[in-house]
Amino acid sequence: MPNAQMQDCIDNCLACREICERTLYQHCLKIGNGHTEPDHVRLMADCIAICDTAAGFMIRGSDLHGAVCAACAEICEACAVSCGALEGRPMQECAQACRACAESCRSMGAGFMGQGKTSGRGAQAFM
Repeated sequence: MPNAQMQDCIDNCLACREICERTLYQHCLKIGNGHTEPDHVRLMADCIAICDTAAGFMIRGSDLHGAVCAACAEICEACAVSCGALEGRPMQECAQACRACAESCRSMGAGFMGQGKTSGRGAQAFM
């Protein structure tokens, strides 16, 4: 069972994934212009994927969840900047969800980047 901090992070990841996906497909692709710039669309797709992945790692209790959460925090932060630079309430809501996810993932990933919980050798311990 995840502790309260991990459950909050799972919830933030799933909420961010949902909001980014809804915003991308129901807002950005309809609006066009800067909302459909390849770099922005790719970043939103990356954010959707990493949030889903990070939540899955935590739900499964993976020893490597911290490394995935650290990556998720970076991607969510970049997505928040990209979404925040575009106009519209959906974009601002997306940016806010990305920032919340980045913050909770940063906490979950603190101290894990490059170090596997089981051996101190990171992903190399599993290769």
